[in-house]
Amino acid sequence: MNKLAIIGAGGFGREVACIIRQIATYDFIGFYDDGVETGTEIGYGRVLGDISELNFVHEPLDVVLAIGNPEVAKQVVARVTNPLVSFPNIIASNVFFYDKKSVKMGKGNFIGPNSSISCNVTMGDFNLLNVFTQVGHDTKLGNYNTVMPSVNISGSVEIGDCNLFGVKSTAIQKVKIGTNVTIAPNSVLTRNAKDGKTYLGNPAKIFI
Repeated sequence: MNKLAIIGAGGFGREVACIIRQIATYDFIGFYDDGVETGTEIGYGRVLGDISELNFVHEPLDVVLAIGNPEVAKQVVARVTNPLVSFPNIIASNVFFYDKKSVKMGKGNFIGPNSSISCNVTMGDFNLLNVFTQVGHDTKLGNYNTVMPSVNISGSVEIGDCNLFGVKSTAIQKVKIGTNVTIAPNSVLTRNAKDGKTYLGNPAKIFI
């Protein structure tokens, strides 16, 4: 059984710890977090140190990100250079795949409980799909996308890197989303999204 630690000891980190317990294929050893004192017990495990200490572990260790901000997640991963640290894909036990063999993933992805993934879906690395996410057929996700609870991504959507989907937001079929886009909660994206913009409303329009 592989040892596993979580980066991020906040609320989402605790949720991930609960899911890891349900999967029951890892030996969960605790958390790494820059903002919480080493040794702190947070109910689901102990803080083992700050993130830089991952570069000094002396045995293989699987690690999962529990960081909701895409840019911060990207920066954190860049700081981990220890070849003994691996980032597996973590998939909750009740995720429904229409055709799992047709789904391709890189590394470090997280798919939360009660989510559904259709056929011919492609994901890059370090995508965070929270609870009740729906991803339609032929959708492509790049890297470091954060998808909050109850998001609906329709079929044939193309998603780049470091985008944030707010709670209950929707991307309709065939839209293209580039880089550093934010879709506000409950918003419905009906057209291609411009890099670096925030979209709000139904239909969603540029807010910032």
